[in-house]
Amino acid sequence: MDERRPVVLVMCTGNSCRSQMAEGFLKTFGGDRLEVHSAGLEPKEAVHPMAVEVMKEVGIDISGQRPKSSRVFLGKLAVRYLIIVCSNAEQSCPRLFLGAIERHFWPFDDPAAATGTPEEQVAVFRRVRDQIKERIETWLKLVNAEGKIIK
Repeated sequence: MDERRPVVLVMCTGNSCRSQMAEGFLKTFGGDRLEVHSAGLEPKEAVHPMAVEVMKEVGIDISGQRPKSSRVFLGKLAVRYLIIVCSNAEQSCPRLFLGAIERHFWPFDDPAAATGTPEEQVAVFRRVRDQIKERIETWLKLVNAEGKIIK
């Protein structure tokens, strides 16, 4: 019997905003039952500063997280739940991840593409953060103590 927690991999293109926020929420709310990672198809150099800022506002510090390539995990990690948070990654993501049992597509707007004043941009980050949080809280209600989806 496998004693490891089921693996969740959150994917997006740059792995600097949406997937990093999702990773932070999943680790905070479900880290006791899930092993959580995030990755990008074309990872950026760093986590977006506004993503770090808006997550701190809700008490989650993602400043130590770093963007990673999907190649770090592809074929090397048995992923039970693959969660894709952007349309570009959905179209480009490899269709098969080792052990992936469930693939979820949760598209969120890209806050890094927000324009306007700094206040308007951070408002977009907050909106997307709150949408991600709500979706994760809803999904985690379906995941039991062993990390399996309750049907």
